[in-house]
Amino acid sequence: MLYLVATPIGNMEDMTYRAIETLKGVDLIACEDTRTSRKLLDHFDIHTPVTSYHEFNKIDKAEYLLGRLAAGEQVAVITDAGLPGISDPGEELVAMCYERGIEVTTIPGACAAVTAITMSGQSSRRFSFEAFLPKDKKERARVLEEMSRDTRTLIVYEAPHHLKKTLVELRDALGGDRGITLCRELTKKFEEKDKTTIDGAIAEYEEREPRGEYVLVIEGKSKEAVVEEARAQWEEMSLQEHLNTYLNRGMDKKSAMKEMAKDRGVSKREIYNALLTEET
Repeated sequence: MLYLVATPIGNMEDMTYRAIETLKGVDLIACEDTRTSRKLLDHFDIHTPVTSYHEFNKIDKAEYLLGRLAAGEQVAVITDAGLPGISDPGEELVAMCYERGIEVTTIPGACAAVTAITMSGQSSRRFSFEAFLPKDKKERARVLEEMSRDTRTLIVYEAPHHLKKTLVELRDALGGDRGITLCRELTKKFEEKDKTTIDGAIAEYEEREPRGEYVLVIEGKSKEAVVEEARAQWEEMSLQEHLNTYLNRGMDKKSAMKEMAKDRGVSKREIYNALLTEET
């Protein structure tokens, strides 16, 4: 069995009893950083052998771990903080376990993204986890463009030395009046939540330097804005062009005018009269 074990994201006391017992009981623990994990393991008196498993050896080391698992051993994966596989190594290993018929389970616990959104004051009904934005310029621009149209709450991770630049990029893509909650140092002594706008956040960090790791919880695009933009696009067309759009889809004229009225936010009677005027 492969165990994906959640570790604290800040406060050591968020480690669960089940996580501790699992790490004590397995044959091997694969750690993102053995030095960081050693502090955690020593704190809870865990003496299980460890091996490194990180972004730069995750493919080669996965084969080693799979060999141990295939031999009947129990292996746990932990990262520096939070759940393995969420912006940390683990995803590829899990997929390879499924391919080879090896059982996988998760020992749940702290997760920065979920912790942040629940305390953010932003809507948590629907959200999109974007993790760290891509470093490649073209890919980053594409993701930001997609985010600008997303009506779900958006969750982004960011390091302090990149925060100011990222906030400016978010303003350019999403607009400065978009709501945002900046959560930093989650579960630690100096945990901070700042609910503001993107413009407000930019102004704030002109006055002080970012400190600690950030989770940005960003308001999704409003449904009203989506409707207004769609309406504006239709209004750029003539009524006849708009009508033809639906007729070309095989719709009858009566149904087409009904859809046109919805698109433009007017009554069907107004569309009918306006089309008559255009024809004359």
